[in-house]
Amino acid sequence: MSNKILPLDEALYAYLLSVSLRESNLLERLREETARDPMSRMQSAPEQGQFMALLVRLIGARKCLEIGVFTGYSAIWVAQALPADGRLIACDTSEKWTAIARRYWEEAGIADRIRLHLGPAMETLDDLLDTGEAGRFDFAFIDADKGNYLNYYERTLQLLRPGGLIVIDNTLWSGDVADPEKQDDDTVAIRILNEFIHRDDRVEMSLLPVADGLTLVLKK
Repeated sequence: MSNKILPLDEALYAYLLSVSLRESNLLERLREETARDPMSRMQSAPEQGQFMALLVRLIGARKCLEIGVFTGYSAIWVAQALPADGRLIACDTSEKWTAIARRYWEEAGIADRIRLHLGPAMETLDDLLDTGEAGRFDFAFIDADKGNYLNYYERTLQLLRPGGLIVIDNTLWSGDVADPEKQDDDTVAIRILNEFIHRDDRVEMSLLPVADGLTLVLKK
C-alpha cells in the first residue's frame, strides 16, 4: 500500500467522478456556462463542492460565510446543505459574475438562504465583527484574492464559533508553493498562510490534496 497520494490521471479522475459525484443538472449547467468565461479557472471543482456540502451537514452548520463567490457554484452546494432557515453570507466584488450566481440561486430555490454583499470582503468582515457577529458562524469558505488570505483567515477565525470549520481553497496553488523559484505575490501569500496555520495553536488543521489544495481548519 502506498503511503503517498495516488496520482490522478484523466481516466482515474473520470472514474472517481463516475462513482462519487452526485451533481444536479442545474449545477452541471452552471459549470458549463462558467467554463465559457476566460476566468473559468476560478470555478470550484465539482467533487470539492460536494465535499464541502458534506462537511456543512456533518457539523450541523446553520450560519455560513463565503469569501469569493464568482458565479455561485460553491454557494449552491453549501446553501443546499443548510436547513431551510440556514443562512450564507456571500462576499464578492463583481456584479457581472454574481448576476450569473443570482440567476442560478433563484432557479435552485435557495436564494432566500444567501445574502450577497457586493464590495471588498474585508469591509464586510469588519462590519460583521463590529455588529456583534463574532463567534456566531459555523462554517466558512475562503476562495478570493490571495494577497488578503491571511487577513481573511484572521477575521473569519474571530467570526467562527469554537468547533466551527474554515475551508480554504488553492493552498497547493498548482504546486507552485513547493517551488522556490516561484516568488510572485500570490504564491508567497499562500506560502505565508500555510506556514502560519501550521503553527497556529488556536486550531486543528489538515491540508488535503483535493482539487488545487484544500485546507480544513477547526477552531478549538
